[in-house]
Amino acid sequence: MLSHDNLINIFKTNFAMAQHHNYSFTEIENMMPWERDIYIQMLVDHVEKENERVKQEQAKMNRRR
Repeated sequence: MLSHDNLINIFKTNFAMAQHHNYSFTEIENMMPWERDIYIQMLVDHVEKENERVKQEQAKMNRRR
């Protein structure tokens, strides 16, 4: 099961999904491995886009100074 991931990463990812993205541990544990991978990739994409938005916003603020 999930040989591409190690146990520590699984726990860290589950914790992050529960703590920062409001998934319950029950929801996470009931996901199929492929389903979990899809949701994780969607979250990664979302965080990357949000980080880029914040970076652009900060650059805009710096130009105004």
